[in-house]
Amino acid sequence: MRDAPGVPPAGSVEPVGGDRSWPAPDAGWHRFWPAHFLADTGAIAQMEVEKLRHDPLELATRAVQPVLWLLLFGKVLAKTHAIPTGGVPYLDFLAPGILAQSALFVSIFYGIAVIWERDLGVVHKFLVSPASRAALVSGKAISAGVRTLAMAVVVYLVSAASGVHLRISLGSLLGVVVLLLLGSAVFATFSLIIATLVKTRERFMGIGQILTMPLFFASNAIYPIAIMAGWLQAVAKVNPLTYQADGLRDLMLPHGHSTFGLPVDFGVLAVVLVAFVAVAARLYPRVAI
Repeated sequence: MRDAPGVPPAGSVEPVGGDRSWPAPDAGWHRFWPAHFLADTGAIAQMEVEKLRHDPLELATRAVQPVLWLLLFGKVLAKTHAIPTGGVPYLDFLAPGILAQSALFVSIFYGIAVIWERDLGVVHKFLVSPASRAALVSGKAISAGVRTLAMAVVVYLVSAASGVHLRISLGSLLGVVVLLLLGSAVFATFSLIIATLVKTRERFMGIGQILTMPLFFASNAIYPIAIMAGWLQAVAKVNPLTYQADGLRDLMLPHGHSTFGLPVDFGVLAVVLVAFVAVAARLYPRVAI
């Protein structure tokens, strides 16, 4: 006997939130329509950002690291004049790199939250909701960018207090926001991919710690690509963090410029994000296995 219209097949799980729409996400191709996709993505992002209201101390503790890099590491190296920065004061050169580093550090461990959600049964509820897998992944990625924007405020304030020459205009600030959202989303999505593969918190933390420092040091965040060894330059040019730091220097500094060009910086991050979202959306159900 066929099931009645609007009634899920026998043995299926009812979608969360009282939404009895059917079919399930795998068959719900209409959820990829822009209006549905944006609404689902926004709902997931809002839910993730709401967590900050219950744990504001997280942002305070994360703000310590960029402050130390700017005030200690940056001040010391600025006096040594050991790193050529093309006439740009080293502290000015460093500030955008530290902001890019903050985006990396906030986002790269984002996948561990998915493992926690699996253990709490939240992932299973997401999987039976009408939202597409891509919207689930995109919403989490955007929320990582929102957290990074809080770090941007800290970096701008500390940089200004340290004498860094900053470009403060509506266009440059909007560009910084978009670039931070893109970069954070890239690393958060990359983190989600790792979480779907390793599946345990202990393994994830180990891999995350292994990846963080190479991604940071194999980029132009704290020194120009030109002074790197040839093989390291090749690695830096395929590292998304390089393009984020490069674009931030152009947007944040009145005397800064992008080595690759802003269209390339934004384009590379956008292409990598789309690829990572596609992979993460395909792998996301594996978290629950």
